[in-house]
Amino acid sequence: MAPRAYWKGFLRLSLVSCPIQLFPATSEREKISFNQINKETGNRIRYRKVDEDTGEEVRPDEIVKGYQVDKGRYVEINDKEIDAIALESTRTIEIDEFVPRTEIDDLYLIRPYYIAPDGKVGQDAFAVIRDVIRQMNMVAIGRVVLTSREHVIALEARGKGLMGTLLRYPYEVRDENEYFDDIQSPKLSKDMMDLAQHIVKTKTGHFKPEKFEDHYEVALKELVEKKMKGIKIEAPRDRGEPTKVINLMDALRRSVRSEEQSGGKKPAKEVARKSTRASVRRKAG
Repeated sequence: MAPRAYWKGFLRLSLVSCPIQLFPATSEREKISFNQINKETGNRIRYRKVDEDTGEEVRPDEIVKGYQVDKGRYVEINDKEIDAIALESTRTIEIDEFVPRTEIDDLYLIRPYYIAPDGKVGQDAFAVIRDVIRQMNMVAIGRVVLTSREHVIALEARGKGLMGTLLRYPYEVRDENEYFDDIQSPKLSKDMMDLAQHIVKTKTGHFKPEKFEDHYEVALKELVEKKMKGIKIEAPRDRGEPTKVINLMDALRRSVRSEEQSGGKKPAKEVARKSTRASVRRKAG
């Protein structure tokens, strides 16, 4: 059974357009989720929408949108008024510009979608847009309306189709200086950096997402299975907080030895000797 499209509309580059459909590129459906239940009865808990002051339940047809302008004061907005400002991008992804992918800060990336032609009509136009994006090694920037909100979307060629990634607006990205200003930049010795680089090299590999394992998800499944079998669940032994680093150089040396024992690429003694000899030479000079 073919996947159901999340959104259908048109992709347009200048006067060239084609019908397209969007599909979520990721899913969390396979993850374990929990329902809230009544401990006494075992029945599931349901939430009801109630009036904040009266406590009475409110029917869905009596609920409207409101924008808070002051404490306890709201401007009521109905769906017809929202539809009155409908944007063209509600049905069309208009490509506004092309930019190098390297210029898009990862902070702006939100969520990926697969984009495919909707039917056979317009597949040539789709192929032209896809291939020019690929050949020019660029990313197309456009706008799309999803769940009643307009988003900026970045389009790039992926296989036979396109991948569209929703982007954040500048006002949604916080200034890093608010968090990094107080971080100091101490002068680190070459010995420390040599040891640190050696640790990195012993752990260097290639990005293989198929090797990723969600240990918490596995533990949750085991927990559920044990509960179903009536096995008593015991709390794990508290490992405490990680040991605080007192001597950074010593910690780096011990890390190198640890990596060697677990299959490192170069003998730790060799790296440590080189580091020590370099340190002695500098002191002698």
